[in-house]
Amino acid sequence: MNNQLSNFFIPSWPVLYADNHLLAVYKPAGLLVQGDRTGDMTMFDLAKQWVKQQYNKPGQVYLGLVHRLDRPVAGVILFCRTSKAAGRISEQFRTGQTRKRYIAIVEGKMGKPDGRLVNHIERRGSSGRIVKKATDKSTEARLSYRCLETRNDSSLVEIDLETGRHHQIRLQFSHIGHPVMGDLRYGASAPLPQKQIALFAERLSVMHPTLGQELTFTSPLPLDWPWPGHEPTADAPPWNWSQIEKVLRFEGF
Repeated sequence: MNNQLSNFFIPSWPVLYADNHLLAVYKPAGLLVQGDRTGDMTMFDLAKQWVKQQYNKPGQVYLGLVHRLDRPVAGVILFCRTSKAAGRISEQFRTGQTRKRYIAIVEGKMGKPDGRLVNHIERRGSSGRIVKKATDKSTEARLSYRCLETRNDSSLVEIDLETGRHHQIRLQFSHIGHPVMGDLRYGASAPLPQKQIALFAERLSVMHPTLGQELTFTSPLPLDWPWPGHEPTADAPPWNWSQIEKVLRFEGF
């Protein structure tokens, strides 16, 4: 079932899982998941091209987009290779059957070692805001967190996302006075070098659309993750799209 494929175009870019129904890949920060008015390269287009090349597919390649990550966020992204898989996985996301874990560095020292945040979020264009009570335009956002460590007036936090609202983690931690490092849109004090933010989609669990068994896709923290003392693993991918794009251009992609 799983082809144990190790790379996505280049050796440092991991394919986390691939079979006839699913494709899980590491998304670097700075790469769009799908197209917008900028016309920049997207993870979706690259994934379609990779499938076409890897499996010698003639004509158009089908790929279903079932969830998204913000452009400045890195981590696990899942695509579906059949419409049946896309329908079933989309339903899992819609009904909260998936499990999503993130790692973040937030500003300030967390006052509590763990907790749960429940808020109502209204989307305003490309941003969002938290409102005091539910409105006809708001959606409920829920997550739980555990503070792993604090250093240098910042905290390393593990987050289990219960819902998947637009900019949810960024909004909810900013709301309690702990914006994600580098996230200028929601109150961070300074940018990070490549405009990425210190939010990482580490793990995603879904039920396989045809086998009925739970699959968990996990990515190691990327190179240059800005936590004091962090030692990247041997399979740590580049954090930013710019680092990968340079190699692809060099190889004539």
